[in-house]
Amino acid sequence: MTESTSMYATGKRKTAVARVRMAPGTGNITVNQKPADEYFERETSRMILRQSLELVEVTEKYDISATVMGGGKSAQAEAVRHGIARALSALDIELRRVLKRAGYITRDARQKERKKPGQPGARKRFQFSKR
Repeated sequence: MTESTSMYATGKRKTAVARVRMAPGTGNITVNQKPADEYFERETSRMILRQSLELVEVTEKYDISATVMGGGKSAQAEAVRHGIARALSALDIELRRVLKRAGYITRDARQKERKKPGQPGARKRFQFSKR
């Protein structure tokens, strides 16, 4: 792709969905029209958000705008990371191998297990009583 084009990608984690738009710029990251550092209060979430950019060393090259909905803040950060990784691999096919090896391209498909009827939780059983 050429440097002047922007790239769109979708990232997912649990029930969080992130629509990510990457365009050449100075490294500004906005999530739901807020700066990423303001949207994600936890330092861990901010670190997760930038992992795929830091891996391929393009932190200051692209402006990223993400729209996230569903899930919690932690899952949203991972969804944005997934979207950024997919956009980067679409921009440059050479980056795909590096991102794939780090595990950022693969969608983490783990979901919450449903609660079963007649039980207090998904796995928990009522206390066994012999008598």
